[in-house]
Amino acid sequence: QVQLVESGGGSVQAGGSLRLSCASSGYTDSGYCMGWFRQAPGKKREGVAVISTDGGRTYYAEFVKGRFTISQDNGKNTLYLQMNSLKPEDTAMYYCAARGPGTYCTGAYLGTESLYNYWGQGTQVTVSS
Repeated sequence: QVQLVESGGGSVQAGGSLRLSCASSGYTDSGYCMGWFRQAPGKKREGVAVISTDGGRTYYAEFVKGRFTISQDNGKNTLYLQMNSLKPEDTAMYYCAARGPGTYCTGAYLGTESLYNYWGQGTQVTVSS
């Protein structure tokens, strides 16, 4: 059973930066698709960025391209989301998700939360203007 625990959220002013972390455990075999999703109050959850554990392919939502970077440290089993140039509209609960094993990660995993079988509890990000 894969377990995911997010951390690193907080409050920041517009233009600032935060780095989210997702510590994971319980992986078996290989081939996982790891994603960051977010949900603002009253809105649907949306994909932010995705990375494949095999090969490191990355996919980003248009609204974060050039500002956010997803990365992984396989030795530490940790997923990261570096968020720069934050905007008030980035305010949301951010979730880490995993799909696998044996998954070939593609851009389709960015927009389809139902494809994921493991989720963290979320970490709140608040950006003030």
